[in-house]
Amino acid sequence: MGKSAVHNHLTTLQKHGYVLKDGDDYRVGLKFLEVGGHSRKSMEVYQVAEPEVKSLAADTGELANLLVEEQGMGVYLMRAKGDDAVDLDTYAGLRTNLHTTALGKAILANLPESRVDEIIERHGLEQKTPKSIGTRQELFQVLEGVRERGYAIDDGERLEGLRCLAAPIKSSSGEVLGAISVSAPASRVSDEDLHGALPERVLSAANVVELNINY
Repeated sequence: MGKSAVHNHLTTLQKHGYVLKDGDDYRVGLKFLEVGGHSRKSMEVYQVAEPEVKSLAADTGELANLLVEEQGMGVYLMRAKGDDAVDLDTYAGLRTNLHTTALGKAILANLPESRVDEIIERHGLEQKTPKSIGTRQELFQVLEGVRERGYAIDDGERLEGLRCLAAPIKSSSGEVLGAISVSAPASRVSDEDLHGALPERVLSAANVVELNINY
């Protein structure tokens, strides 16, 4: 690789905090520790949650997902399909706006208000469907409801005709580590389902993951 190409790469890494310029030399920045720490944390959540995600899919017959937050976006870590699950566009590594999904709202509801504002400032509140949240005021009202119930609902806010219910996964100190969910066609999920047995099952799955992570 030529010197100019190396210099350009180093300049880019320096801009993002991955390397620091020390005179004529470069050294590794602390940003790599941040990325590594996040990767380790996400991997732990994945390893512990994987059996619960699969169990949730099998028990409900629907699609179960696991998501974490990274740089203000939701990142799907895995999904599992039950016998009746629809084949959605989610896959490991897919990034999505947090405000349009139950998974994302379950996470946002457990972040400091200042952090949520940072995410809004950085990524906006894009409306994926007519039902998507479009204002800060509406988002914070919804997040208050999520905190009161303990779980979040997505009623056609990312994909029309789809309903999703998600619960946060938190550490023993209260830090939100991710969220777990079930998604199904709206025709198979009634309003009663959204406030009855389904929340209990999803909350139970999140609780098992939390116990296994924390203890």
